[in-house]
Amino acid sequence: MGVPKRKMSKQRKRQRRAHWKIEAPKLVHCPQCQALTVPHRVCSECGYYKGREAVAVNKA
Repeated sequence: MGVPKRKMSKQRKRQRRAHWKIEAPKLVHCPQCQALTVPHRVCSECGYYKGREAVAVNKA
């Protein structure tokens, strides 16, 4: 098993982890109802995906 020969400094460790950022989800407009949705998912507002109704949504 590999064992470190020297202690890794805080700066070196933090530089490596500097790219572990969280990103906001990419959103697109639904072509059917213009609501913001995640791409390649069924629209939660109207239930459409790729121009056809995939899920029946109750309008209550």
